[in-house]
Amino acid sequence: MENLFAINFDKNRVDSLSNLALAHIGDGVFELLSRSYLCCKGDSTVRTLHRDAVALVNAPSQAKFAEKLLPKLDETELGYYRRGKNSHTHAAPKAASRLEYAMATGVETLFGALYLYGKTQRLNQLFTEVMEELYGL
Repeated sequence: MENLFAINFDKNRVDSLSNLALAHIGDGVFELLSRSYLCCKGDSTVRTLHRDAVALVNAPSQAKFAEKLLPKLDETELGYYRRGKNSHTHAAPKAASRLEYAMATGVETLFGALYLYGKTQRLNQLFTEVMEELYGL
C-alpha cells in the first residue's frame, strides 16, 4: 500500500490528473496547513480554531494569498497555478467573485501538485512565507 502521507508521483502521473482533481487534493492540503498554522500560532479553543480556519480557507482569502504567492513561484509552479486558475469551473460561491474563485482554484491546484510530487518542504516554505507577510506569524 502507498504511504499517503509521503506521496512522490512523477511528472507524468501528476500531469495525468485533471486540474480539478489537483485542486481537490490541494484544497485539503491548504486546509491542513491552515489548521496547523493556527495551532502553532497558539489559538486554543475549538471555536476560535474553527472560525479562523474558515476565514483562511475561503476563496477571497485564498485570492489574497495568491497575490502574495505569485512572485515566489518558479516557472513550473506558475504553470500549475495558471492551469488551475484557467480551469472551467461551473459555479463560484456566493461570497466570492469569479476572479477570486479562479485564483483560489489556482492556489489549490498548485498545492495539490506540490503535495503529489512530495515537495512538502517547498509547500511549507511557500505557505509560511505568505502567512508571515499577510498575518505576521
